[in-house]
Amino acid sequence: MENTTSLFEYAPAPESRSVVDIAPSYGLFIDGEFTEAADGKVFKTVSPSSEEVLSEIARAGTEDVDRAVRAARKAFEKWSALPGSERAKYLFRIARIIQERSRELAVLETLDNGKPIKETRDADLPLVAAHFFYYAGWADKLDHAGFGRNPLPLGVAGQVIPWNFPLLMLAWKIAPALATGNTVVLKPAETTPLSALFFADICRQAGLPKGVVNILPGYGDAGAALVAHPDVNKVAFTGSTAVGKEIAKTVAGTRKKLTLELGGKGANIVFDDAPIDQAVEGIVSGIFFNQGQVCCAGSRLLVQESIQDEVLDSLKRRLSTLRLGDPMDKNTDIGAINSAEQLARITSLVERGEAEGAERWSPECELPTSGYWFAPTLFTNVTQAHTVARDEIFGPVLSVLTFRTPDEAVAKANNTPYGLSAGIWTEKGSRILAVASKLRAGVIWSNTFNKFDPTSPFGGYKESGFGREGGRHGLEAYLDV
Repeated sequence: MENTTSLFEYAPAPESRSVVDIAPSYGLFIDGEFTEAADGKVFKTVSPSSEEVLSEIARAGTEDVDRAVRAARKAFEKWSALPGSERAKYLFRIARIIQERSRELAVLETLDNGKPIKETRDADLPLVAAHFFYYAGWADKLDHAGFGRNPLPLGVAGQVIPWNFPLLMLAWKIAPALATGNTVVLKPAETTPLSALFFADICRQAGLPKGVVNILPGYGDAGAALVAHPDVNKVAFTGSTAVGKEIAKTVAGTRKKLTLELGGKGANIVFDDAPIDQAVEGIVSGIFFNQGQVCCAGSRLLVQESIQDEVLDSLKRRLSTLRLGDPMDKNTDIGAINSAEQLARITSLVERGEAEGAERWSPECELPTSGYWFAPTLFTNVTQAHTVARDEIFGPVLSVLTFRTPDEAVAKANNTPYGLSAGIWTEKGSRILAVASKLRAGVIWSNTFNKFDPTSPFGGYKESGFGREGGRHGLEAYLDV
């Protein structure tokens, strides 16, 4: 997507793959050991930017889920009986090993997921370590977390995570579970199992007792078996709203504690007094970070009518300078879409947007010949009835709507089945507070977007799920309060 008027040509700056050693095959991680699936099934994980097969992975089935839950139940007795200060030592150790191995893990994540190396290196990995450090600090202070004296762990946590932030979602789930004295069976997404398997190795390196963390790569059937397992006490899921609803049905009537972090259709609201250049950077990071494969992406831009032309001109100019291509290149802004299946979904929703009469625009952009790619895309002339304004696309696609008054902005922002995130851009602090208080979204950013911190709770309203992850609030889901 090179801008031909640019004075500078970017020379390739590829990150070396030599820092990571991917084995030709990996087993399931159960009770501290790597083991084959009971039925011997395997699947391949490919690199989305090249379609190269990275490794062959054991595929967990119902029998393996049962074995892992039994291992976690057995480990729970001793793990939950440890003083918090002892559990903290393991978490601190894991955090430090993640820091020491962060370059290796960043390269691995980029190869397996397709996102740019500068994102895995500068966003994902520092946050992963920060979550383990943060919850290590809580492990011996649970009496002071606001949940009463001596809150107790629940038991075995079954956790199912998505492919968009494989290692970060693992950290969000595992760190609070271990800090509070629970044991874990985690199923990574089938397209991105590698960083979770490397994390299993980190658990061994940290001397974590066997069975405290178990990792089961597999497909939806393994996730469903884990959720339905009678000896799982807590279910945590991040993923699509459709699957979240199925999980809620499965768990209904049991005593399992449940948290769901589901889809989103975040509104990014730009008022006429906003700093335009700063807002444009926020819009770009809000929807093109991780190719828009972010549940809290700012996928609906609500811009005040009087500045619509100025914002769109500036935004189109900025998009023309983004570099799409090899995610291992440190200059790359936009990497590959995670899978052929996801690319097909994005493509069909975008075609539907055009068919419904919204105006589609992309910068001139050469897509690589192998791998899964989608050019950054804007839709204008969008109404609230358009599919592209209602459905979560989960790709680098932005729908632009306009408003005239703050009340109209709030009404349009809230006119969605989702409620995960929102952004507000304005010079006035009073307006930020007034608008934020009326938005039904779990996370609201002001004059920034996509800022994450382990001390701050994250989660949604409505069809974006319930429960909070991160911060003191994130402990509650793993405690009997």
